[in-house]
Amino acid sequence: MQDLEGSTWGPITRTATSGPWSVTATALVDRVEWHMGDGTTVVCTTPGTPYEDRFGDMDSPDCGHRYEQQGHYPVSATSYWVITWAGLGRSGTIEMDLVRDGQIVMGEAQVLSQ
Repeated sequence: MQDLEGSTWGPITRTATSGPWSVTATALVDRVEWHMGDGTTVVCTTPGTPYEDRFGDMDSPDCGHRYEQQGHYPVSATSYWVITWAGLGRSGTIEMDLVRDGQIVMGEAQVLSQ
């Protein structure tokens, strides 16, 4: 299982030290925008709910998408990170966007019986 609370979503805290000086930064995802390739954009403000068999074919309660047609869809996800830092008597905020592209092939499953 992926670490959805940690390195995928945050918070991630790191400290850099050099001699007597140090700076600590904490990064956290504000939201992820999914461009689903069919004209739909899905905005997720939480890591989502992991799927369980009991959900069956219900829609996602917090961050999901259902394709209406079969096909190949170019998908991209942009995570919007907010990084707060403090050290050397100063502090600040840095915003960083990370983009990942891919493709989803939606097909239809059919059951064959004899």
